[in-house]
Amino acid sequence: MISTQNVSLQYGDRALFENVSVKFTDGNCYGIIGANGAGKSTFLKILAGEIEPNKGEVILEPHKRLSVLKQDHFAYDENGVVETVIMGNKRLYEIMQEKEVLYSKPDFNDEDGIKLAELEGEFAEMDGWNAEVDAEIMLNGLGIGEELHNLKMKELDGNQKVKVLLAQALFGNPDVLLLDEPTNHLDITMLEWLENYLNKYRGTIVIISHDRYFLDRVTNKTILLDNSENRLFHGNYSYTLKEQERLLLQEFEQYKTQQKKIEAIKASIKRYRDWGNQGDNEKFFKKAKELEKRLEKIEILDKPQLEKKKLPLNF
Repeated sequence: MISTQNVSLQYGDRALFENVSVKFTDGNCYGIIGANGAGKSTFLKILAGEIEPNKGEVILEPHKRLSVLKQDHFAYDENGVVETVIMGNKRLYEIMQEKEVLYSKPDFNDEDGIKLAELEGEFAEMDGWNAEVDAEIMLNGLGIGEELHNLKMKELDGNQKVKVLLAQALFGNPDVLLLDEPTNHLDITMLEWLENYLNKYRGTIVIISHDRYFLDRVTNKTILLDNSENRLFHGNYSYTLKEQERLLLQEFEQYKTQQKKIEAIKASIKRYRDWGNQGDNEKFFKKAKELEKRLEKIEILDKPQLEKKKLPLNF
């Protein structure tokens, strides 16, 4: 559905992430987690095409629609609430605008009629006649009641705008859904509505959230961004926490085993050199050099930081 190939982004001397290659597939909900400053929101903006990476590319399958939870709460101030939601489906909104222009033409001609017929056909295929009703149902589910539907966005408060923009992102069943902190300002009822919606959604979802319980209930895959590295876990947040701990302990055991091996080789080298010095026996020095060469070829493992067993998240 959507994928990245060797995506890297660097600010000055700092690499935010390097060579991120991941494929986001249909029917899966991915949680992006990591410490503050790990680049989670930036990575989502790269997927959305809002930021160009220094290297690599983002590939969206042809004819697939991507929708993003907008963060600019003032961008739609002059638009109506329902209109703002429908604008989430860019092509449908364009058709509605084009139709309105054609219907209002005083010098409507045959060419306009042909164009209008084409637009009406496409409009019907996109279930455009139910667009306003669908938008209103979604708004109601997110706590934006009917008394607010006919207002302009500038007449809403900040919390209400966030909910309208969330409805905009969800509207029209997009193929790929990118959500950065979608649970902000939602009460329990609205949160349950959103969870039910996402659990029924059959496209590809990528979510950033500091709500670990929300992630547990809606995600089935997790990408950990940490120290410019990334790792995919095939489970939700709680699974990732346990798996990360298991992998860190496994890495630490591998590190300890390697350290013992290195110390054993060093001890053997010292013994052979001591024996060579005692008897001036060249074969002991030769054996010591062979072991030194073997030691040089060992790729030394970094010592894992076991304090990282708890995932670097702030709640």
